[in-house]
Amino acid sequence: MSTPTTTDRVAVNGVELYYEIHGEGSPLVMLHGGVNPSDMFGAPLAEMAKTHKVIAIHMRGHGFSTDSDAPWSYEQMADDVDALLGTLGIDKIDVMGWSLGGGVAYQLAIRHPERVGKLIAISMNVRNNGNFPEVEAAFEAMPDMAAQIAQGVAQSPLGALYPDADWETIFRKTGEMNQHSYDWSADIAGITAPTLLIFSDADMMHPEHIVEIYKLFGGGTRDAGVDGALRPTSNQLAIIPDTTHYDLMLKATKSATDYANAFLAK
Repeated sequence: MSTPTTTDRVAVNGVELYYEIHGEGSPLVMLHGGVNPSDMFGAPLAEMAKTHKVIAIHMRGHGFSTDSDAPWSYEQMADDVDALLGTLGIDKIDVMGWSLGGGVAYQLAIRHPERVGKLIAISMNVRNNGNFPEVEAAFEAMPDMAAQIAQGVAQSPLGALYPDADWETIFRKTGEMNQHSYDWSADIAGITAPTLLIFSDADMMHPEHIVEIYKLFGGGTRDAGVDGALRPTSNQLAIIPDTTHYDLMLKATKSATDYANAFLAK
């Protein structure tokens, strides 16, 4: 675990977003996955903080941030992150997001392109039906099961880590947020920030959708040639073997942070 040099809450868009600052170096925003900020903000944050000044943000309703009565959306969370960075006086910064955080990172690059330097999007689709049907079914069922799931989580180590979290609301809003049909393909194709896409080899989405996303960023259109000079794009794709959507950030061997650090160092 990394020890923060700064912790605070900032009022933005009707909520208070909690953030921590770790490490020294070129600045980087890290955006966690759904429900549990600690998965992203444990070992992955500690690794990135060795070489970067990391701003770790808890999205609205998650971790130590507060919530409002409004429904959640990737777009709203991206606007929240943009507002927080503006309050901190940060004009442009590299952004790294996993799962939920990957969707927020996409939307930040779409809605506030001037804010994003380099973009690292990890294990996130750009169409809801890019996911496997069982993933979509789980999101459909989640609101009705929220109270039951929350009861177990509240008694778990995760519940002890975030004692003020409203777990029933978190699971209900997570399900509702992902029930809506969406297709960001056209907007994704317009992202100009240099981008690294990272997926697991057993991810929550069809492998064809991973290829589709990479093509939206200009990849996979031709042979790069012996010396790589004909590579169609500077954007990059990594698929990490022996991982799933759920443990991708937790596996240590040739991890997502290795690829992220190499990409950001270029």
